[in-house]
Amino acid sequence: MVVYLAKRLLTMIPLLVGISLISFVVIHLAPGKPTDLAIDLNPAVTKEVKERMEKLYGLDQPLYVQYLDWLKRIVRLDFGTSFSADGRPVSDKILERLPITVGINLLSLVLILGIALPLGIFSAARPHSLFDQATTVFVFVGFATPTFWLALLLMILFGVNLGWLPISGLKSYDYDQLTFFWQMVDRARHLILPVLLSAFGGLAGMSRYMRANMLEVIRQDYITTARAKGLSESRVLFKHALRNALLPVVTLLGLSLPGLIGGSVIFESIFAIPGLGQLFYQAVMSRDYPLVMGGLVIGAVLTLLGNLLADLAYAAVDPRIRVK
Repeated sequence: MVVYLAKRLLTMIPLLVGISLISFVVIHLAPGKPTDLAIDLNPAVTKEVKERMEKLYGLDQPLYVQYLDWLKRIVRLDFGTSFSADGRPVSDKILERLPITVGINLLSLVLILGIALPLGIFSAARPHSLFDQATTVFVFVGFATPTFWLALLLMILFGVNLGWLPISGLKSYDYDQLTFFWQMVDRARHLILPVLLSAFGGLAGMSRYMRANMLEVIRQDYITTARAKGLSESRVLFKHALRNALLPVVTLLGLSLPGLIGGSVIFESIFAIPGLGQLFYQAVMSRDYPLVMGGLVIGAVLTLLGNLLADLAYAAVDPRIRVK
């Protein structure tokens, strides 16, 4: 297993280089430059000033030279300096926002697993029952509902009309004056809507995958044999069927990690959450190349790690495919 893990980690290096190269080229092909925001708003800027600004940012160099310079810095874990007005290091800005985004996505993932897996299991145990039909309707509604539209409806209902939940930020204005307990309560109230919205789409899809896998497994001969031996239905479902039914779900979990990070752009912008998704969106709109590349590299690393964790979870769930 150790040798297998080392090989997988080594294969990530050329993948990351390829992903970074494609990303670097694509963002530089997009219309607009980082200097446009400063130049367009000031009609007195001369051509010489524009050229000096491009030289300052290194944009006067050929594209391959810019990429090689960026790659040399990345090897030293130096993401460069942001083109924004604050001029802060990209790594500092990312590390400042990353825990918020990762924390919300982990809470969403726990919510998805805690609800979707039991829904799928019990739906498969009683197919075409009233419970199964109700969850099917819920799933189709979840797939069809746009996240941003649902977010606005929930904000109007719980934040404006009822006033139960806050609709922006991560803490209230009087947060520092609260006791520790009420600070945790305040944080939880601010996270309820973002976490629910982040988990809603994945919850619908995961429950259907779990149901389909369980239905396929419980029709196998060994499940019929287990029932013929007189084992209880709960033992048959949770001991014999569940482990095999989890294999495709494990793969889906590994691939859902980058999807959750990408979805952060939507709910973080709507709820004004200072996370990585909002930072990445602002960097794209301002053509902040170093910050955009930093966000893309973080997303690529999380995607590859998600695939690796899925493979390792496969080995944990099914001993037959463990690598020596």
